[in-house]
Formats: sequence, C-alpha cells, structure tokens
Amino acid sequence: MMASDLPGMTGVDGTAFEVFSMHELTTGTFDEGLRRAGDALAVVFFWGVDCFNCEAAKKTMLAQREAIEALGLCWFHANVYADMALGKRFALHGVPTFFFFHEGRKLGRATGWQGLPQFRLAVAAAREKIAAAGGKTGQQEGS
Repeated sequence: MMASDLPGMTGVDGTAFEVFSMHELTTGTFDEGLRRAGDALAVVFFWGVDCFNCEAAKKTMLAQREAIEALGLCWFHANVYADMALGKRFALHGVPTFFFFHEGRKLGRATGWQGLPQFRLAVAAAREKIAAAGGKTGQQEGS
C-alpha cells in the first residue's frame, strides 16, 4: 500500500515516508509506536498536508538519502493537520518539526528543516543525551 492510499493522504507525496520506512503515528498509536523503536534513536517527522516547507524537507531528504540513512534513525511520521490532538500534545507552532526519542523519552526537537548539517547537530545532541544517561533514558510521562 502506498502512503497516498491512506486516509488523509490523498495528493501527498509519500515517497520519503516509504524510502525511510517511516511508520505513521496518531494520537492513538503514538506511545506504542515509539515502543517498537526499542533502543534505537527514534525521530518523529511532524508534518501537514499542503505544507510547502514539509514537502521541501521531504524532497531535500530524498536528495540526500544516503546521508540521512547513515544517521541510523528509526523514523516515524505524523500528520498533525489531520491529528490536531497530537500537535497540541507537543505544543507545535509549525511544521515540519522533528522530535527525537529514546526508549519513549523525549530528547529534543528540530523545528523546520534547516538543512542536513543542522539536522546532524540535532541528532548528535540527542545521542549525547542518551550517552549522558548511560544509555538508559526510560519512558517519560507526558512525552
């Protein structure tokens, strides 16, 4: 099934979701979805339909596919225009926004797509938090 075949995804270019094996999350599946990431550094790509900057981010990520894959992330995505409760839960003021999680704990965020160098810095900062916690970050209430 293609991303564009899913409810609320008509007309959305889901290529990046498929290429990076991004699992869709909703309010109802969010916490369980992150549990599936296990010990991996998880990133949730919060986006919206007809969001120019979200589409630009996806296209740029696809153009730099090898570099993005080399980051070793477990990817998820959430359409917060269709799931406003999820946007409220994370106090989103704009998309795209990327949140980083480890073992259910929120480690940080990158607001907007500022390019690969800045995204790598956000990934490195999240990994530093994991290392500082001795690799055990654990579930955080309210994440």
